[in-house]
Amino acid sequence: MTKSLEEVNQSVATEHKKTGFRKILAFLGPAYLVSVGYMDPGNWATDIAGGSQFGYTLVWVLLMSNLMALLLQSLSARLGIVTQRDLAQASRETYSKYINYILYFLAEIAIAACDLAEVLGMAIGINLLFGIPLFEGVLITVLDTFLLLFLINKGIRKMEAFIIVLVAIIGFSFIFEMIFAEPEVPKILAGLIPSIPNSAALYIAIGIIGATVMPHNLYLHSSLVQTRKFDRSPAGIKQALKYNFIDSTIALNLAFFVNAAILILAAATFHKNGMFEVAEIQDAHKFLEPLLGTKWAPILFAVALIAAGQSSTVTGTLAGQIVMEGYLHLRIQPWVRRIITRLIAIVPALIVIWVYGESVTGKLLILSQVILSLQLGFAIIPLIHFVSDKSKMNGFHISRTTQVVSWIIAAIIVSLNAKLVYDEITSWLASSSHPIILWLTVVPLAFAFLGLLLYIVFKPFIAKAKSKTINHSPHNLKLHFSQKKTQEVKNIAVSVDFSHADEAALNHAFELGGMDAKYTLIHVVETVGALMYGIHIHDHETTIDEKLLLEYKKMLSEKGFNIETELGFGKPNKIIPEIINSGIFDILVMGTHGHTGLKDILFGTTVDKLRHKISIPLLIVK
Repeated sequence: MTKSLEEVNQSVATEHKKTGFRKILAFLGPAYLVSVGYMDPGNWATDIAGGSQFGYTLVWVLLMSNLMALLLQSLSARLGIVTQRDLAQASRETYSKYINYILYFLAEIAIAACDLAEVLGMAIGINLLFGIPLFEGVLITVLDTFLLLFLINKGIRKMEAFIIVLVAIIGFSFIFEMIFAEPEVPKILAGLIPSIPNSAALYIAIGIIGATVMPHNLYLHSSLVQTRKFDRSPAGIKQALKYNFIDSTIALNLAFFVNAAILILAAATFHKNGMFEVAEIQDAHKFLEPLLGTKWAPILFAVALIAAGQSSTVTGTLAGQIVMEGYLHLRIQPWVRRIITRLIAIVPALIVIWVYGESVTGKLLILSQVILSLQLGFAIIPLIHFVSDKSKMNGFHISRTTQVVSWIIAAIIVSLNAKLVYDEITSWLASSSHPIILWLTVVPLAFAFLGLLLYIVFKPFIAKAKSKTINHSPHNLKLHFSQKKTQEVKNIAVSVDFSHADEAALNHAFELGGMDAKYTLIHVVETVGALMYGIHIHDHETTIDEKLLLEYKKMLSEKGFNIETELGFGKPNKIIPEIINSGIFDILVMGTHGHTGLKDILFGTTVDKLRHKISIPLLIVK
């Protein structure tokens, strides 16, 4: 299994920092990257609507959702620290291939939906601050791809520092907003007492909880905690769990402060002045200056919005990389991944803004939150199963009490999100001019998701019950051993590409087979002509490759080795398996790939694709 975020895995040393505060400081960071998802532009609309309609009444909902988030994120961190697997990798090892494909697809949709909210948030912030139209503002957000590339190249600590600076900008902006707004502290404290004034308040409360816990954050946190290198002894793991919990507590409480500040700001300005219908971010910005009497209030609001969008978009890309590598074992460069994710978010935003105008951004934000709601259960439920599993967690599984609390939180979040989705679907059915299309598409899809959710909930319990009926006693263990004599390696295939890697591959092959084995040197011509015309191509590179292959044969034959050659045309991951499977070989030896090009930039070497297609052992020589 590949390491999660391999380029930064265990890149931050913690062992040499012996003192208490310096030790804690070495572990601080991952939760700050996670916390930005809890204060992204998708949360702003629900916070503003809650504060303007119901004043300080729903502050307790924010506190409750923050406590829920803290528990779930600590479970995610525990999974990564103990198992050295992120949530996507753990799912890949647990569920069937087809279930994992569906889970991957859902996770990708959720990340794209989250990115849509961040694109719109940044574009709105740019529009409010500089007066640039929303359409152009959305296009400008593509540029942050290059910022992400720069940060990734500088290492995880630099990225964490960048995110912490953005979080600080958001925090300080709202500290000044609070000073300008002069909220009523007794009413804020009263808002911490649970109460739901009416059904509209319940709907807003569901929206706040639904927008708080982001599914991609659970994948992200389980990976980011693995950037710390620490003592893997039980005492070292226990210490890492403690320090990461401190990290999560500080970071998520900062996110709670920002969300509470947005709601309190809306309560102290709009609700106080009888403006109960302010829900759009643009409207909130427009009314701040006349209500607070200072031009700095709307400016700080817009700056915080841009910082929230920018910080969230960086972490969203990392989550996308983790999900793709974990579920599919497929790795592409972060900048390519970023462009793909950003285009998936930008294209629908541009089309909707172009067709319907800027007034629909609020509806787009709500839609993104509904999509996130759909996916949430598919991340929370496997996570709880994994951290409750004694065999997976090597003694660091969560206690029975924590399990019960976790399942209650999962039930609350999934139920509230299910209600949100149900309400949206029923409203679409009521307002649609062609409801039959929705009945034939959206409704069956919702039931399919429900069936998948139930499968994920109950499958581990059924599997555990079955495993208990099997006697695992070593006295009953029956192994069938082959009585054949040790077989010598007689036919060895060696993939060559005329790079420096060939020397190591050939030497290892000769060590395996000695002078008595038969060696077949395989080379694949990868030119565009070879891809199109195959064996019928006669271009310059083919001629050179044929000549080099014959020179290899001549040189090695003179040294006494039995050498044959095979020249293929096309893609190596397709042609090499065809040659191997049509011949009689005992093993395939490959050096590290010497060629470069767009294929390697996007997907790396051909090894991952090739190894599943051949029926003989594969030896990779570095």
